[in-house]
Amino acid sequence: MHPTTALRQIRVSIQGYAGAFHEAAARIHFREREVVTVSGHTFSEVVKQVEQEQSDVALMAIENTLAGSLMENYDLLQRSNLRITGEVYLRIRQNLMALPGVAIEELREVYSHPIALMQVREFFKAWPKIKLVESADTALSARHVKETADRTRGAVAHSLAAQLYGLDILAPGIETNKLNHTRFLVLERGRDVSEDAGDKVSLSFSVSHESGSLSRVLMVLDAYKINLTKIQSTPIIGRPWQYRFYVDFMLNGSITVAEALAGIQPITQELRVLGIYQAGEKP
Repeated sequence: MHPTTALRQIRVSIQGYAGAFHEAAARIHFREREVVTVSGHTFSEVVKQVEQEQSDVALMAIENTLAGSLMENYDLLQRSNLRITGEVYLRIRQNLMALPGVAIEELREVYSHPIALMQVREFFKAWPKIKLVESADTALSARHVKETADRTRGAVAHSLAAQLYGLDILAPGIETNKLNHTRFLVLERGRDVSEDAGDKVSLSFSVSHESGSLSRVLMVLDAYKINLTKIQSTPIIGRPWQYRFYVDFMLNGSITVAEALAGIQPITQELRVLGIYQAGEKP
């Protein structure tokens, strides 16, 4: 099955609401397509939407340069009937927005997701009269400002939310850490990767519960001169002190995926190719 990126219009499931960072990442990745977002309240709901054909693909955050890996999403990916067919990196740029014509001096409450508010608290130290209020989603906060039409309320969100809800950006890029980036995975139905292509591979596997079992796998990959870009472990539920490993690596042109798998198959358990895809462009 060829990746769904061949479709002109594409339905993309995202966690969050219209104008969220997930949608911004989707529009970057599918910039040559007409993107129709399908909102999900949770990442589990997003996965189900794709599996049940309510959408064509999903975009799911998997790691952030400040917060680290999203462990729940690794487990979701492992249990799902989905595979990785792409990735996209997005710089997380937080913007203060309000109703048109409102000045920052008029604001008394600013809404956003707790993580977003944590990233901008330093900026608001200069505005002690503004109360920061936690909400479920950055884009939902922007929609709330539009719907209440209250000139004393603002939101912190992606610039796409300001565009969608007709808000003015009062202060762009107010996040304290300017090196905040999130990596998103593009997920499609089915586990068969035989017709997928790219220069990056994601695997999951477990190893025998004995000394040196993981190092032997890494030694084989090193012998093949494979560029390992990430390794992550999660506990295997029901098997105390045993772990599942998630590995990303780049193909170097001198070895195929089949050859790499043949090299580690005898020394791994539950080996699965999670995806073969083109590496995303890092900001």
